[in-house]
Amino acid sequence: MDKTPVVIGNDHAAYQLKEQIKNYLIDNDIEVKDIGTQNESSVDYPDYGIKVASLVSEGEFARGILLCGSGIGMSIVANRFCNVRAALCNDLFSAILSRKHNNSNILVMGARIIGDVLAIEILKAWLETAYEAGGRHQKRIDKFNDLGNKGK
Repeated sequence: MDKTPVVIGNDHAAYQLKEQIKNYLIDNDIEVKDIGTQNESSVDYPDYGIKVASLVSEGEFARGILLCGSGIGMSIVANRFCNVRAALCNDLFSAILSRKHNNSNILVMGARIIGDVLAIEILKAWLETAYEAGGRHQKRIDKFNDLGNKGK
């Protein structure tokens, strides 16, 4: 399992799931920076998506995790940042392919879509799956990065 430090963020709908995921990471000796939210009071999810995506985009963290009710909003926010490949994964197959083929660096999950047991299994699959570097996959990722850099 990859032990690279992770930054994690969530909205109010995913607070409980974030706590379980954070505990799993800590129990597996993975350093976690939790940027919140820290309770179930209503917040604007983009604020937390922006924080995590910024840290990954700027290279301060190689990997991040974002959680909200459906995962859709967080994935939209995160993918607006250069060098971010946020993958909304609510099943194991998506998590594995997002790493193998897309070298995803932010895992996004919907707390209202999946349960905590499945979320941990998705997280494990995402952390354990290596990127199949080079070839067609790298060429495609380079195109993603080129798109992001056009806005600068």
